[in-house]
Amino acid sequence: MIDQAATQHTGTDAATARLIESELARQSSTINLIAAANYLSPAVVAAMHPALESIHCEGYPGRRYHEGQEVADGLERLAIDRACRLFGVDHANVQPYRGTMANLAAAVAVLDPGDTLLGLETASGGHYSTGGPLHLIGRMFRVVPYEVAADTGELDYDAIAAVARKERPRAIFCGDTSYPRLWDYAALREIADESGAALIADVSQSVGLIAGGAIPSPAAHADIMTAATYKTLRGPRAGLILAKASLAKAVDRAVYPICQGGTNVRVLAGIAAALGEALTDSFGTYTRQVLENSRRLAAELTLHGFDLVTGGTENHACLVDVRSLGITGDVAARWLSSAGILANGNQIPNDPGPPRRPSGLRLGTAAVTTLGMTPPVMAEIAGLMSAVLRGDGRRAVDQVRSRAAEIRCEFGAPTSEWSGINAEELV
Repeated sequence: MIDQAATQHTGTDAATARLIESELARQSSTINLIAAANYLSPAVVAAMHPALESIHCEGYPGRRYHEGQEVADGLERLAIDRACRLFGVDHANVQPYRGTMANLAAAVAVLDPGDTLLGLETASGGHYSTGGPLHLIGRMFRVVPYEVAADTGELDYDAIAAVARKERPRAIFCGDTSYPRLWDYAALREIADESGAALIADVSQSVGLIAGGAIPSPAAHADIMTAATYKTLRGPRAGLILAKASLAKAVDRAVYPICQGGTNVRVLAGIAAALGEALTDSFGTYTRQVLENSRRLAAELTLHGFDLVTGGTENHACLVDVRSLGITGDVAARWLSSAGILANGNQIPNDPGPPRRPSGLRLGTAAVTTLGMTPPVMAEIAGLMSAVLRGDGRRAVDQVRSRAAEIRCEFGAPTSEWSGINAEELV
C-alpha cells in the first residue's frame, strides 16, 4: 500500500524517507475517525506544485512588495473568487496560516486590546483560541466564556443572552471543536445586535458541510466567518476569513501586516483547488454522506451501550462519555489506536477531568467518508470499538487491529474519480 513515488523526493535523505514510509504504512492500515482529519484529493495535491515555494510573496494581489508575482496574484484572486461564490459573501481572505490565526485576525479587525468578547467555554466544546485564556486572543482581550446547559449538553440561547447583557461584549464568537449539534445563528445575531457586538462564526470544523449545503450557513447572520481549510473542506492546512464588505479592509490589514507575514503561494494553490472541488455537485454528495455516516455511527454506538453527549449528532462528529467504562477519554483513545482505530480524548460538558485526562472521546466521519466508507461500514466500526473498549483485553485488540486493517485496505486511497472535479466547471 506504500506509494513509493511519494518518497522519491527524499531519496537523498534516508532518515526522512524511512519516517515518511512509516507514516504511509500507518495510514494505509488504520481507520481515521479523528474529527479534524481528512485526506487531500489528487487535484489538490497536484495544484500544490513545489515550484510555487520559491515565490516570496508579501502583500495582496496587485500590491506586492516583490517582482515575479503574476502567478501568485492569479492564484490568490482565483481562491478569493471561489470562496466568495461558494459561501455567498462579499469578501474573502485566503492568507491565514491556520484557523487559529484567522480567529486572531478576526478579533483584531473588530476589537481593541482589552475589549470584551464572548466565546464558548472549552469544556463545553469551544476552541481554546476563543473560549479561554490560553491563546493570544485571551491575553489581548477580555474573554468571557459561555457554556452549554448542564442538563442537556446543548446551547441555551437565553443564558447566552443574559451573559451578553451583563458583559456588553464588542464581539461574540460562536463555533466549536466538539459540539455535536447545529448552531442557531439567527438567535445569536439577535443577541449580538442587542449588545452592539460583532458576530464572528468560527466554522473550522463544519465549513465543508456548509459549503456542500449539508448544514445551514451563518453567512446571512455573521459579520465575519473564520475557518480552517482542511478538516471537512479537504484542503491544505491553512485558514480562511469571510467577511462583509464593510469589514474587508479591516480584515485584510489584520491578517497582513498585523498578525502574520507573507503568504505561502503553494498553499494558496491548494486552497484554490479545494474550493473549486467544493463548488461541484459531487462535493455536496460527499457532505451529505458524511452526515449519514456520522448519524449511523452515533446510533450504532448507542446500541452498543455507549453514552453520547446530547444523545446523538447533527454534524460530522459525535462525543462519547466514557466514564461508565471506568476509563478516561485519553485511555480510550490509546486503546483504540493500538487496535488500528484513531480518535482523540476530549473534554465533555462539566468534565471532572482536566484536558489531558478528559472524560470524553471525540469521533468524526469526514476522513472515512472521503475514502468511500458508508453507513454499513460505520456499523461494523462501532462494533469493533465496542470490542476494544468492552472486550477481553489483548485478544480483542489483536483481532480488531487485523479487521481494521482489512477494512482500510478495502477502500484504498483517494483517486482522480473520487475527487469529483470537472475542469470545465471550474473555468
